[in-house]
Amino acid sequence: MAEISRNSTGLSGEYFVAAELLRRGFSVGITMGNAKAIDILAEKDDQQFVIQVKSIYKKKNIGWPLMKDKINLNHYYIFVNLNADVMSLPDFFICTGKEAFEKCKQYKTRGIVDLSTLNNGNFTNRWDKLKIDNLQ
Repeated sequence: MAEISRNSTGLSGEYFVAAELLRRGFSVGITMGNAKAIDILAEKDDQQFVIQVKSIYKKKNIGWPLMKDKINLNHYYIFVNLNADVMSLPDFFICTGKEAFEKCKQYKTRGIVDLSTLNNGNFTNRWDKLKIDNLQ
């Protein structure tokens, strides 16, 4: 099976995250365009959330590319593994900005958030983290 394009991977992840948020009662707006700092604006119970979505589409992967100096501690980061098998549902890993910063390994020319560091009960499907109190 052919891999989907990088742009389609990003958009697919954003739409899956938006759908999950809508299912959970959030109002959701997706921003469009390339190289944007905010992917999704969400609101629930008069609280607003800024969400950055990072998506991968690989059967075997090491993680999501992310430069440490681009992480905003006041945003949420939702890492999505779309999974290579299109019949499988995506996996979601929810982080505060601080958690994303702590999990990001920065190298000289690239940064990465390793899947193995998020693939646990602290991050997997932790939609309950989306609370303003968690960013302080």
